[in-house]
Amino acid sequence: MSDSTTESVRVWLVERTYSDDEQNLVILTYATTDGKRYSRKERALTSFSDVRETTAAIDADPGSVGPVEDPELRERYAAEATRMADEHDPDDAI
Repeated sequence: MSDSTTESVRVWLVERTYSDDEQNLVILTYATTDGKRYSRKERALTSFSDVRETTAAIDADPGSVGPVEDPELRERYAAEATRMADEHDPDDAI
């Protein structure tokens, strides 16, 4: 039996950006299908041969998921997360 306070939150990839401040830093943004919550992961690429799969979804720790305050951003995240959930299995490489 799992404790509800430690259950993970399924979030789907909604955005992949490259940092302007630091070279070789990829920022992955994942969100819930309702667009109300998001999680970000930063990934430093150490070389051109540094290949790590980015999956369609992750199960995030509840402490690493925050609210999406902006209504337009929430709507955009909801649309993209729902599209990803409809078109991909969580473990699909994107």
